Amino acid sequence: TLSSSSAASDVYKRQMLRDRQDPSLFIFYEVWASQEALDSHSSLPHMQQFLDARMDYLERDFEIRAIDMLSPAAAGR
Repeated sequence: TLSSSSAASDVYKRQMLRDRQDPSLFIFYEVWASQEALDSHSSLPHMQQFLDARMDYLERDFEIRAIDMLSPAAAGR
């Protein structure tokens, strides 16, 4: 499961996607309660360990993008 940390309750939605044209490209789509909740999760020891060792597992580095939800169903978030 993708929800293995205590911060999981601060994540409203979490999905893992794979690009059809480039199967080595994964997208993790997450909706967090707040930027502070994401920052707190990112500073946890297991996340810091992953960040430090990520290139041992990844073919290329990842990027994190903040996006704005435009669909009406997300207006309440």
